[in-house]
Amino acid sequence: MPVELTVVGSINLDLVARVERLPRPGETLTGTDFERFSGGKGANQAVAAAKLGARVKMIGAVGADGFADDALAGLRHAGVELHLQSEDVTGLALILVAEDGENQIVVIPGANAQIRAQSPGGAVLTQLEVPDDVVLAAARGADFFALNAAPARPIDVEPDLLIVNQLEHEIVSRGKLVAVTYGAEGAALFENGEEVARATPPRVEVADGTAAGDAFAACLVVSLLEGRPRDEALWRACAAGALAASQRGAQPSLPSARELDAILKA
Repeated sequence: MPVELTVVGSINLDLVARVERLPRPGETLTGTDFERFSGGKGANQAVAAAKLGARVKMIGAVGADGFADDALAGLRHAGVELHLQSEDVTGLALILVAEDGENQIVVIPGANAQIRAQSPGGAVLTQLEVPDDVVLAAARGADFFALNAAPARPIDVEPDLLIVNQLEHEIVSRGKLVAVTYGAEGAALFENGEEVARATPPRVEVADGTAAGDAFAACLVVSLLEGRPRDEALWRACAAGALAASQRGAQPSLPSARELDAILKA
């Protein structure tokens, strides 16, 4: 049977402009094209987990506006069970993506800042694009609680699994098991400050790194819930992140279980 996971988090519409390089402060550049994608770290991770075979419930909020349907399209297509609140306006992310895959992101939270706190129980994954009280409530009563501490800020919770990059780890470090990502160099798992696993991603041509971290987080959580050994779970998560970085867009780039297995076999 597939593992079950509840994702409590943000739902956005991503407005993506592509440029040859990222602008310097005060500089105006001409973009090469513009696209709209379903996004938000919570929604991205819910879609990623569903595409990897998990049964996923998404708790989040959108506005009663013209952006909501586009923001929810990826979740609906992936078969995620939606538990939605209607608040304010739908969250937006303004994203610049350079030819080398580097990006700059500005998020306007909108409805995500007004999600009502609740404790869904079971296995729960959340992020920090929602208020602290929502994160803390999600942790209460969870059999397994995973936190992707992005965007990083201090928060008084110790998750079963903390997922951070190097910079985020300087701000948030408490977790029974801590996964730290190092970009192209891979990732490591730490338990009580001691490294227990390390993995590197397969080599890919980077097209857009927007959802690579979300693919990593979701795959690591799903793999651990499936009972896979930690080194295998971390290896799969690194591969999922690499695959996401090799495709354009947030949710369209998230790999299926079949795509993940294929690159791991290769």
